[in-house]
Amino acid sequence: MEESINIEQIFNILKKHLKLIGGLTLTGALLALLVTIFFMTPKYDVTVQILVNRTETDNNAGMAYNAQQADVQMINTYKDIIQNKIVLDPVRKDIAKKDNFTGTSDDLKNQISISNQENSQVFSVTVKDTNAYRAADIANSVADNFKSKIKKVMKVNNVTIVADAIAKPNAVSPNKKINIIMGLILGAILGIAMSIALEVFDKTVKNVDFLTDLGLSNLGMINHIDEMKKSQRLFGQSTPRVRKHTN
Repeated sequence: MEESINIEQIFNILKKHLKLIGGLTLTGALLALLVTIFFMTPKYDVTVQILVNRTETDNNAGMAYNAQQADVQMINTYKDIIQNKIVLDPVRKDIAKKDNFTGTSDDLKNQISISNQENSQVFSVTVKDTNAYRAADIANSVADNFKSKIKKVMKVNNVTIVADAIAKPNAVSPNKKINIIMGLILGAILGIAMSIALEVFDKTVKNVDFLTDLGLSNLGMINHIDEMKKSQRLFGQSTPRVRKHTN
């Protein structure tokens, strides 16, 4: 026999198990908060901005524009150089001295992300680390070493660090609000699923329709009789009356 539940039945089920759903929703939010605070390591990010352009002696506007576009296209090459060991190895040594960094160059590579706005000669190097001040040291060291190495690698002398990296006290991850919201949602989903499961797998006979749906015949109904009243009927006893006596 296949069972189907319509929208009204679902609404009634949810209403019936409202306390269960609410309890699991709050429990999910609480667990998410506890996990965020006690089991997730905060991470901080900082950004250093770098400008690389070639000095052109030609005052021709067309030549200047072409040079600018060439510099923009070269940013992808600069990204590859920054994430190469030619830059990261010296950075690792610097941070090992300053901040007792014990990771490898590959670890540093995984902490670095590089981005730039379209048609902009400025690109940003963002570093994420569990220590805000170490993240700033890494980012500034990357910029300094890139400025030094690019001169030898590509004969580019006009490198400007537009904005140094500054440590920020506020962690960027984990996001407590997002995690709590996710905990609320998962708790609510679990509560709704459990409520529906309790009703679907509950085979207790609640009415005559339940029996007829199973193909059984209704032979009669027996009403509930209070134990006290049943004994009184069997033995012909009546409820004793209390008489008031007056002097």
